[in-house]
Amino acid sequence: MSEFKFECPHCQQRMACDEQFAGRQIKCPGCNHLINIPHVPGKTAQYRPESGLTWATHVPPPRKKE
Repeated sequence: MSEFKFECPHCQQRMACDEQFAGRQIKCPGCNHLINIPHVPGKTAQYRPESGLTWATHVPPPRKKE
């Protein structure tokens, strides 16, 4: 497993993570926006259905009134 670096598109906060997390959604520690971890340049993107969201960052959809 290899680590790569990327920046938040909103605040340019520099971050690094393992390439296995590419495509997941995280909260930027600098500006608190939800961002997608970019895919590693030069590698084939692999689809992974898990989002990487935690309970702290998950916002449930509104409930339907009955």
